[in-house]
Amino acid sequence: MSQETVGTLVRHWRKRRRMSQLDMSGSTGVSARHLSFVETGRAAPSRAMIERLCEALDVPLRERNALYLAAGFAPVHDERPLADLGAARAAVRTVLRGHEPYPSAAVNHRWELLTANHAMSRFLTGVPEEFRHPRINMLRATLHPESLGPQIRNYEQWRTHTVRRIRRQLERTGDPALDDLLREVEGYPVPMGARGSAAQSYGDLMVPMVLDTEIGTLSLCYVLSVFGAPRDVTLDEIAIETSFPADEATRAALVAMAEREVAAG
Repeated sequence: MSQETVGTLVRHWRKRRRMSQLDMSGSTGVSARHLSFVETGRAAPSRAMIERLCEALDVPLRERNALYLAAGFAPVHDERPLADLGAARAAVRTVLRGHEPYPSAAVNHRWELLTANHAMSRFLTGVPEEFRHPRINMLRATLHPESLGPQIRNYEQWRTHTVRRIRRQLERTGDPALDDLLREVEGYPVPMGARGSAAQSYGDLMVPMVLDTEIGTLSLCYVLSVFGAPRDVTLDEIAIETSFPADEATRAALVAMAEREVAAG
């Protein structure tokens, strides 16, 4: 997509967001006629115009850089590694540590693992080596029949939920890698030994992941947190997934495991 003109990219994101040029005009204060000129290449947008259009279209920062480059400008948004994100990195570490003894991890927009707390790392010890390179993809590691998939009691139900998540993320970002991941996850066979079905009910609040582990069967729900007003590409793509016990038995098992580890030194 980086080879395309800025007008083509604007039209791509407008159509992805299902907005007409008239809708865009109302959102940006730019006339529909001028928007048409930008999309067809008859008008060259300024930096300020690109930013205004991207805000209206909720274009991810990585793709905003592509629009700036296509228009002949330098990229606006840096992309630094997590280790160089200063206060944001400290915030991630604080959340992960503070969430013990419950599992928590920071992932990018493709669900690739960036860092995790001790409780999450404990769960990931069962992920085979071939799923760890170049880095663990949390959805693949969880659902693949040759990884942790057979441990999920409500496998079909959880995969259905996961597929919806990937589709929403693909719709927002347009990342082709997510399209590949979606097809892969949809194609996983139900693992031998995996129990439960899409019709199984675990209450009327949310769908938990019900997982057989060495400390018993755990029922976990999750909360997703993202940074507000990011200006860095990495920060824009980071999400922190914090898992919580969905029942008292799970809470007690996780607390007891942490207490045993502390006592063992």
